[in-house]
Amino acid sequence: MVLKESGEMYLETIYVLSKQKGFVRAIDVGAELGYSKPSVSRAMSILRDGGFVTVGQDGGIKLTEAGLEVAERTYERHTVLSELFMRLGVDEETAVNDACKIEHVISPVTFNALKKHLKDYS
Repeated sequence: MVLKESGEMYLETIYVLSKQKGFVRAIDVGAELGYSKPSVSRAMSILRDGGFVTVGQDGGIKLTEAGLEVAERTYERHTVLSELFMRLGVDEETAVNDACKIEHVISPVTFNALKKHLKDYS
């Protein structure tokens, strides 16, 4: 199953919240993203059916191996792009917002070149 940008955003958010809180519920994801309960419920159903998350009886959301792979890749892109933009002199808010848009469409080849460039000039 190929995820759309919104699916990647949900997985990245679950990943970040799980690092911060340990236990993530749909209400936490909705609050973080500013989405309604029905929207989050539908997204969790799609992600669960796609094999990206599991939802326990206690309501806890966990990333599967496939979900974790997508979430970590998306989060890495977000953090590297944000850092690169800020080093170029872009203010933090704009850098983070732009990185959030670009992280979903940038090719692996271009991203790896940017990541190498950032590392080489650290």
